[in-house]
Amino acid sequence: MVARIYRPAKTAMQSGKGKTQRWVLEYEPEVARTVEPLMGYTSSSDMKQQVRLYFETVEEAEACASRLGVAYRVEKPKDRIVRGASYSDNFRFDRSAPWTH
Repeated sequence: MVARIYRPAKTAMQSGKGKTQRWVLEYEPEVARTVEPLMGYTSSSDMKQQVRLYFETVEEAEACASRLGVAYRVEKPKDRIVRGASYSDNFRFDRSAPWTH
């Protein structure tokens, strides 16, 4: 039983950083998912996949995992790179590609 501690990334549907500041502890799947033959549903007998705990800091998440006796792995978050761009750059004369309608 191994848990993964990470800070979730911003989804593609978000423009802000909502729900990306908290740390999440969730268990790695122990049993592979199976396809139910009659209806085609994907199911698993591993109930720990449904558990997801949220923490304000990574230290709180690590303390909880060690208190529960769970082996864990911490994934460091990747900060996004914001490249500055201005509207006037679209009309520069030294562009690498010509601007057309």
